[in-house]
Amino acid sequence: MTHSPIWHPFTQHGLGDPAPLVTHAEGAVLHTADGRRVVDAISSWWVTTHGHCHPRIMAAIAEQAQQLDQMIFAGWTHQPAEDLALELRRILPGELTRVFFSDSGSTAVEVALKMALGFWTHRGAGRSCVVVMEHSYHGDTIGAMSVGARGVFNAAYAPLLFDVGRVPFPGDDPQATLDALEAACAAGAAAFIVEPLVLGAGGMLMYPAAVLAEMREICARHGTLFIADEVMTAWGRTGTLTACEQAGIVPDIMCLSKGLTGGAIPLAVTMASEPIWDAHYSTDRTRTFYHSSSYTANPLACAAANANLAIWREEPVLERIAELSSGQQRHLEALEDHPMASNLRRCGTIAALELGDPGGSYLSDLGPRLLRRFREADLLLRPLGNTVYVMPPYCIEDSDLARIWAEIGAAAEDIATS
Repeated sequence: MTHSPIWHPFTQHGLGDPAPLVTHAEGAVLHTADGRRVVDAISSWWVTTHGHCHPRIMAAIAEQAQQLDQMIFAGWTHQPAEDLALELRRILPGELTRVFFSDSGSTAVEVALKMALGFWTHRGAGRSCVVVMEHSYHGDTIGAMSVGARGVFNAAYAPLLFDVGRVPFPGDDPQATLDALEAACAAGAAAFIVEPLVLGAGGMLMYPAAVLAEMREICARHGTLFIADEVMTAWGRTGTLTACEQAGIVPDIMCLSKGLTGGAIPLAVTMASEPIWDAHYSTDRTRTFYHSSSYTANPLACAAANANLAIWREEPVLERIAELSSGQQRHLEALEDHPMASNLRRCGTIAALELGDPGGSYLSDLGPRLLRRFREADLLLRPLGNTVYVMPPYCIEDSDLARIWAEIGAAAEDIATS
């Protein structure tokens, strides 16, 4: 058999692990070419919300494909984008008045950073330092990597990255985080970017809404722009439409992607407040916001997003999220006394724990072993080192959720006896 020429993301091909061929999917289940039924326990990298191949979203894409597939968005527009922007304005805080389209979470962050720096440049203020949180992850493009944690993810690309200010993760000592942020903002930081409530790729690290609210207040007091990277945390993952909602805050800029289309097709938006827009609005062409991609506001993706928003508007999505959250909590509690399970935590539908050594790193040898084990058990679970997390589509069957957690429990048992 000829080896595939594909170079897969975040995959060390030298380890020789197979790449199962998925032929079709429905709900929370993937089906492979060799007849396996695989439960998608991580929403295919956190994107799939209502389930794979959701009929309403698939129908919207098919209908749009018969009308308009793609067009330039610089100085032109189309109805799916107009409808989507208006609906986003309706459901998100009123202060977020402007909608800028892009095509992924990473580019949504790039847009946010450029908006923030453009804001200060056009105001003649000269503020340029961006402040970030330790262990954060905001994407794999250059700007997004620069504002993420430095380590194995980006060590080879260090010469490309720009310097940032950093505050500690608010773990055992949230006051240290707040004090560091206060000092950075008082020194004239241009912007603070943060994943609200949950740091995803950093290990599903969770912190309280009250801390998020205090960080927002500090930024507001010093005029530092507050950027909420809600790429993973929005669309119900944390239990509410956005994570910021739980802290009662509104950022200056909000990044959205992943679940924006229900996970069906790539699309992202960066929502900006009116002052951000005003700083760029001018008859002076040098103050134009110079950012785009060929597929900005792709009509097919916008149609999918409109269908997703219709589902949120017309179906009991929050009730499904609450039910899944309760189920996750029950399964977590069943492992709370296990000696090989530590730091059990949950935020909305996201549940996580450490198996084995609680201090294990992303390059822990346990990670690849767990990945193979779960794959052989027909589960799509992708541990972050020895951190195992479960983040399934909201439509997952109770029996499949139980199966996921039974295998995690069996893995803990095997670690204890090995």
